[in-house]
This record gives sequence, C-alpha cells and structure tokens, in this order.
Amino acid sequence: MRTWWSRSSLPQWLDMSDRCDPQGAELIDAHVHVFPPEVVRRRVEYLDRDERFKQLYSEPAARMASAEQVLEHMDQGGVDLSVIFGFAFRDLGLCREVNDYVIEAVGSHPGRLAGLACVPLGDAGAAAELERCLEAGMRGCGELAPAADSADMDALRDLACHLRERGLPLLIHASEPVGHTYPGKGAFTPEACVALAESCPGVTMVLAHFGGGLFAYELMPEVRQALSTVVYDTAAMPYLYDPKVYEAVALIAGPQKLLFGSDYPLLPSVRCLEGLDRLPAESQEAIRSGNARRVYGV
Repeated sequence: MRTWWSRSSLPQWLDMSDRCDPQGAELIDAHVHVFPPEVVRRRVEYLDRDERFKQLYSEPAARMASAEQVLEHMDQGGVDLSVIFGFAFRDLGLCREVNDYVIEAVGSHPGRLAGLACVPLGDAGAAAELERCLEAGMRGCGELAPAADSADMDALRDLACHLRERGLPLLIHASEPVGHTYPGKGAFTPEACVALAESCPGVTMVLAHFGGGLFAYELMPEVRQALSTVVYDTAAMPYLYDPKVYEAVALIAGPQKLLFGSDYPLLPSVRCLEGLDRLPAESQEAIRSGNARRVYGV
C-alpha cells in the first residue's frame, strides 16, 4: 500500500513494520448520541422547538437511538464502553429532560456507559444545570454545537471555568471550513477552536470530527502550544476523511491526542475503525481506549 511519505521519514513510534494485531483489545466509543424513547417516538413534535434538531432529524431516515439500542450495538460491535450524551437544545427544559435520561442510563449500566451533560449556551440556568449533572456523575459537557460568535464564545468560557475546576472536558462540534456541506455542519471551524483554546488555558477540550482538520495546524509551534490541552475524536470519519487520516493525526499531533468515536447511530462503530490498523499496536490501543480513559476519567 502506498503512503504519502517514505518509511525512512517516519518517526520510530509510527513505523508500521513492527505492528501487531490488537484484535480483542478494549474499545471505547467516545462519541455516541442517545435520546429518550419518547423523544424518538415523537420526534416530529420536537422539530419546531429547535432549529438545529430540525436540521438533523427532520428526515424520518435520520437515525436516533435509545440507551438500550446503544447497548445492543455495543454487544454486536465489541464496544466495551460508550460515552453517551443527548442533544444541546437551545431550551433548558429539553436539555434537562435528556440529561435526566442519560443520568439514569449511566446509573443502570455502570462500567458500560459514561455520560456527558448538554446545556443551552447563553441560558441563565446553563451553569446550574451543568453543576447538577456533574454532581450526578457526568464526566464532562458536550457535544455542544456553538456558533462562532461572541455570545456563544463567552458562554463557552463560562462553562469551561466550571469544568476546569473539576478537571473534566468540554466536547465541541468542530467543522471543516472546506469540503461538502451536510446537515448540522455548523461554522465552528479551526479558527474559532484555536480562539477558544487560547482563551481557556488549562481546560481539556475534545474537538469532534478531527477538529475540522485543526490537527494539521499543530505543525505551527504557536498553535501546538495553544492546543496543549486539546484532543480530537474520530466521529463520522468515513463521511469526512480518507482512512489515512489516522496516520496523519498520529504523525502531526501524536496518537495520544486522538480518541476513537463513531457518532453512532449515524454510523456503526466498526465503520470508523477503518485505517486505524495502519498504526502500531501501542498507538491503536491508546486511540481505541487509553486516551478516552485518561480524558474522561472512566
């Protein structure tokens, strides 16, 4: 198989000649969406209550999953633990409804599910809702889908302060500034991600979808420094990147900065593993589970 560099140019830790098969190694899916069954059944009633929800779920074919369906999928796909979260509705009551469901699901399946809290950016009650969820055992906040405007940036900084005090991460939906459009793509591109990281030093941030390609800019020393507490997840990889992206991130940012995530139920977990076997076993194991255990404390 041809690659876009020569083997002699690879650092020793990325030389694939000595990789071994990690089959049977632990797998953590760090990017999984869930909804209460009632919301799944009555999705049409929620479409006019949130514009982004409407963008993503107006089509009947758009997949939604309950926690029980996630667990069935985990059993089928060999996933040991999933980090689950609901939807960042702009309405606090809707966020609380789904957060309660996530808290209950995690409590019923400890060791198999870990949860994140979703809160509405800019709502006066967002910080209190986040604290309520963290007290209940949530492992961070996300996936939030901010706009790249001053209001949402200010709101993100406020939430980041709460998370920094607890040493917990903030998961952000990041978007590519180029390429094809898709429902819910958003405009929180690498430039906004760097600005947020620079304004929130010491906060662990997980930038979904490979950070919208931000990892490539870690070749710039000042950007790499600004992103010292930023990591990326692999959610929706087959829709966005060639499988060689695993090699690229490992080479540029390092395998310790990448968390496996599928974006289930958008994609089954196994679809997002393609390309990971190009890396040595130690790097694969870090991406499959070790990095998520470190970042989310699970």
